[in-house]
Amino acid sequence: MGRILAVVNQKGGVGKTTTTVNLAACLGELGQRVLVVDSDPQSNATTGLGIDKRKLEATLYEVLLDQAEAGRARLATQAPGVDILPATVELTGADLELVDAPRREYRLRDALRTVRDQYNLVLVDCPPSLGLLTLNALVAADGVLIPIQCEFYALEGYSQLLKTIVRVRGAFNPHLAIEGVLLTMYDGRTANSAQVADEVRRYFAELVFETVIFRNVRLAEAPSHGQAISDYDSNSRGAMNYRQLAKEVLSRAGQERAG
Repeated sequence: MGRILAVVNQKGGVGKTTTTVNLAACLGELGQRVLVVDSDPQSNATTGLGIDKRKLEATLYEVLLDQAEAGRARLATQAPGVDILPATVELTGADLELVDAPRREYRLRDALRTVRDQYNLVLVDCPPSLGLLTLNALVAADGVLIPIQCEFYALEGYSQLLKTIVRVRGAFNPHLAIEGVLLTMYDGRTANSAQVADEVRRYFAELVFETVIFRNVRLAEAPSHGQAISDYDSNSRGAMNYRQLAKEVLSRAGQERAG
């Protein structure tokens, strides 16, 4: 059964979508079958993987509202081994439309049951909030991957995220684990990045991935071309960082299953 990881942070601009798209592509390079679920109404993961949103017949919105099956809505991407359950801005309405719906917290988990066995990993790109879309991702997930930007106030608001994870464990998903904390946008030229990284490592200890994602111009350019960094510039530092992360994610998953 495919392992589901929710890429979560209630703060925007910390690298959630960048991590989801590029980790998926690098896992695909390693022979893994990966499904990306774009659960953010900004739908940047959808465009970042080269999907033309104007041509979509079904999206995550229809899936959550029981108007389409996940297997019909998913699409192959140009990244080898990577499919996507796409989104458009229409997904914004899901939070309101699901408020009174039965099993509203379980909609994503129920939908993914029909396809998760076809993948090694399912990566859910969450919106920068702790609303119903993120709750659905946490209820569906086996683990949580938390990107943290190496800038001031990096840990601001994290107590609320951790409280939410604890509540989800208690009410909906007792097996939800923190898969790892990822340091992103690290700038080796500044003392601040090093200080923030040290602070995060003290706070999260062994949960922090050894891999660090450095600031990289090519990494920032890739989404505008609808490509993952491994396709846009395979030899860039960003590509090397995410390849290293992909190996580390697989290593952690293997250790958990062995244990």
